Amino acid sequence: MFRIIVIALILVPAIEIWGLFEMGKLIGGWQTFALIVLTGFLGAWLARREGRKVWVYARQQLSVGAIPTDSILDGIAIFAGGLFLMSPGFLTDVLGFLMVFPVTRPIFKRWILAIIRKRIGTGSYSFFWRE
Repeated sequence: MFRIIVIALILVPAIEIWGLFEMGKLIGGWQTFALIVLTGFLGAWLARREGRKVWVYARQQLSVGAIPTDSILDGIAIFAGGLFLMSPGFLTDVLGFLMVFPVTRPIFKRWILAIIRKRIGTGSYSFFWRE
């Protein structure tokens, strides 16, 4: 898992920089900059709005005595999507919007739940290295 994270930390910024240069050639430098800033603000607004909805739903579940497991997974997906949206680049923006939109979020929730179940099933609670 640690190797995958290191490779991603090297490859993702390289792909993002390449994409920014290509978009700059296509539409211009200032337009590319404006688009990145716009997606950052739009993503922050959308993540905040969806986070509030999830928070209200979780409070409703808690008020009736239910454990808000679905809301927790929603919150994790929205938080991760918000982080991706705040980072500059188009690849991370696409991934962030997919994680924040309610229609596509269940795909990522299943993936997050599978990771959690795998870690609990193996007894490994560390997400980055094996102990």
